[in-house]
Amino acid sequence: MGIISRTNTVSLNGACTGFFAADSLSSKASSVFFNNTTWKLKLRPLVASSSSSSSMATNFQVTASSSIVKEEQKGASSGRVGENDLLIVGPGVLGRLVAEQWRQEHPGCQIYGQTMTADHHDELINMGITPSLKWTEATQKFPYVIFCAPPSRSLDYPGDVRLAALSWNGEGSFLFTSTSAIFDCSDNGACDEDGPVVPIGRSPRTDVLLKAEKVILEFGGCVLRLAGLYISLSDRGAHVYWLQKGTVDSRPDHILNLIHYEDAASLSIAMLKKKIRGQIFLGCDNHPLSRQEIMDLVAKSGKFSKKFEGFTGTSGPLGKRLNNSKTREEIGWEPKYPSFAHFLGVAE
Repeated sequence: MGIISRTNTVSLNGACTGFFAADSLSSKASSVFFNNTTWKLKLRPLVASSSSSSSMATNFQVTASSSIVKEEQKGASSGRVGENDLLIVGPGVLGRLVAEQWRQEHPGCQIYGQTMTADHHDELINMGITPSLKWTEATQKFPYVIFCAPPSRSLDYPGDVRLAALSWNGEGSFLFTSTSAIFDCSDNGACDEDGPVVPIGRSPRTDVLLKAEKVILEFGGCVLRLAGLYISLSDRGAHVYWLQKGTVDSRPDHILNLIHYEDAASLSIAMLKKKIRGQIFLGCDNHPLSRQEIMDLVAKSGKFSKKFEGFTGTSGPLGKRLNNSKTREEIGWEPKYPSFAHFLGVAE
């Protein structure tokens, strides 16, 4: 991707044709970033005149169709927003699965993905997601908005959530994916959607999430508190980390709660379609397991050659046993993977 400057622009019948001068742009380039905008390009070298043959820059004619993806910090293009269009703030693993399932149910809809950087915009474009950088103000509103960006890269997480809320037109649904870690239970006791939450001031991590949830509810959006997410046998799961370590200094009887990424996505979509206002829901598989039980299932599956040695911890807080029967009844949803054992293929 070269450093470019634009010298001329002509728009005709929804297509844009312009001229760019590039310091280091080859005819094999597929995109350039200019004026906060990523342009998908088709490049054809221009015939240089004798007066310009000594120029350091190489000129290309650029033809960009109406599918150009503009990544402007002030929002997406000013085209008409469809009744099923979706904005995903934080299109990571969960957001991309939501996009895939949403498009299957709403063919022809437009899906937008807002990110902190342009690092993965080419991937999003290839998936049919129109990417944009984090906006400085909401200039376009969407009927469906899901916020699934983590707080780790945000300097003002509740503020980012508020900005996303301003991008919702109030017609469809606005959903925020939070975490079940907010529930104040550490004795392996039972907990459901109405369980008590960690008091403000006890933990900076839960403070920022509770403040973000408050913003969502004030705007009439809904919150989905998710249990521990996993997606495959070899990636994004506590069992993978434990296998790599071999021995882990943690309590084996600490109860954990799980939900597959695909199920988290399908629950999110079911909630969006319900158009519910101002409620908190819970996402889990209703089969809580201790750390030891998880690793016993992994060993039983026979899918790993590496042997886990065990947990050596004897103290520390315990977990909670989540149950989301209320969520399932109200949303009308059931998971594809009823338990981690079903996912591993060892359910009895």
